[in-house]
Parts: sequence; structure tokens; C-alpha cells
Amino acid sequence: MFDYDWFHGPAYEQQRNEARMRCMFKKFADRDPDSLEHDDQARSFYEGLVARSLVYLRDGFSYEVKEMANVDSKTHLTFECEPVDDHYKVGAFVVSVPFDEIVRVEVFAVHSSEKPEDMPLITGFRGKPEAPHDPAREQPPSAE
Repeated sequence: MFDYDWFHGPAYEQQRNEARMRCMFKKFADRDPDSLEHDDQARSFYEGLVARSLVYLRDGFSYEVKEMANVDSKTHLTFECEPVDDHYKVGAFVVSVPFDEIVRVEVFAVHSSEKPEDMPLITGFRGKPEAPHDPAREQPPSAE
């Protein structure tokens, strides 16, 4: 479904532009959508919009794309991701993902002045692996 051309061709940029346009239409719902391109306030709002992209993988992990990486390989999506965990924020985290592992891409447009403090939960960065459930280690309830 996804391939190199989707992310480096017009489809990805069209999705990002569509999210920004819809955000602007929502903000100025009381105005005629056809006249918003000539509205200084709407145009200023549009220029301040940020499009955040989330990539969801088949294994349940997800990443926020910070910036596409310029690499020669066309067999993987390679990008710098936006880390959630403070331990990863000190440097740059570059991820390569096979295209057939991508199940969904979401683009969220938000104005920079309205950007939420909390970033979406990105499951590609877990603090530690979850311990497997072991019923043998559980204590039976007290018979008192």
C-alpha cells in the first residue's frame, strides 16, 4: 500500500496540506470557505499551522515523523522521529521501516500557538519491556 513515492511524491504532501486546510476551515467555520484564501486573518492562521505525522506499524509500534531522511535506499521509509522519552531527546533518532510494515499514516494539523503540551503516546519508545504475565508467580488469595 505505502511505497517510496507515497512519502516522497505528491500524496504525502497532499495529505499534509489537506489536514492544514481542514484545520483552517474548522477554525473559521463561520466564514465562507471559498473566500478564506483572501482573508488576512485566515491566511495568517494557515501559515502558522504545523502538520504532525504519525506512522503506525503492523506490530503496534508507532512513530512521529520529525523529518524525512535523505538516504539512497528506496526499500525502507527512513526518517528522524520525534522522541517522547527524554532519554532520546538529547540526540537524533533515525528509524528505517519496511514499507510493507506500515499500516496507517495520520497527519494532525494544529496551530503552533494551540499545540498541546503533551505529545501523542508513541509506542516505539517504551521505557522498558513489559514483563510477561506469569500466573505461577501470583500469590493465591488468603483464606482468612
